[in-house]
Amino acid sequence: MAATVHDLPPTEDPAASQTVRAQARLRELIVSGELAPGARIPELTLVERLGVSRTPVRAALLRLQEEGLLEALPGGGFVVREFGEADIHDAIELRGTLEGLAARLAAERGCGAVVLAGLRDCLDRIDELLAREAIDDESFAGYAAHNGRFHRLLAEAAGSPTIRRQIERVVTLPFASPNGFVRVGAGAPAARDTLVIAQAQHHAVVEAIVQREGARAESLMREHARIARGKLDEALATQQGLQSLPGAGLIRRAGR
Repeated sequence: MAATVHDLPPTEDPAASQTVRAQARLRELIVSGELAPGARIPELTLVERLGVSRTPVRAALLRLQEEGLLEALPGGGFVVREFGEADIHDAIELRGTLEGLAARLAAERGCGAVVLAGLRDCLDRIDELLAREAIDDESFAGYAAHNGRFHRLLAEAAGSPTIRRQIERVVTLPFASPNGFVRVGAGAPAARDTLVIAQAQHHAVVEAIVQREGARAESLMREHARIARGKLDEALATQQGLQSLPGAGLIRRAGR
């Protein structure tokens, strides 16, 4: 549930919080298909719809352009981007490269005890979910929550604010999030298998970090990201798969 004004810390800048909320709501409108690819963004309409002034709306539009969801028009204004399959593959590959670098540096430099404990806690919680007899909606939601935390902790593990910031930027790219494809094929008999493989890679990369095996940790995380590429191909292969993929309407299908 979205935070209310009363939920915000007293020191938070109200203008900045309005921008963050406008950005989140605009992203929802785009991913849900309410603002279609190629559609010009109606700034004044958004001001009325979101109940904020033009300043936070304009700031939110600029941030979504930086994320890659919008394109600036030569004469001013923005349109919703459409993405080719190659664009998404590249975004996933970029995430894997950066996470691989973080894992390698964590192994070579040593991972802090607090971060390592957090990574192991994520492993334990996901193991508990995968031990259940059935992987239902609750299990998928739990997996996504712990998986997201695992990847955020991994970004911290290298002890490099620069690398952490770059990973935070890349995961905002459309379809590049570690959880972007978690629910694809959720109803299929093999749904658990993919999660089990991903979790085995989670365990292996943590072990590589502990053993100070930098090259192995890097290779594992790059391979881990490629699970998402396989899930993308799976999603694009069937109508049911597309329906399980948030933002599918933004994808330009090959040969279309």
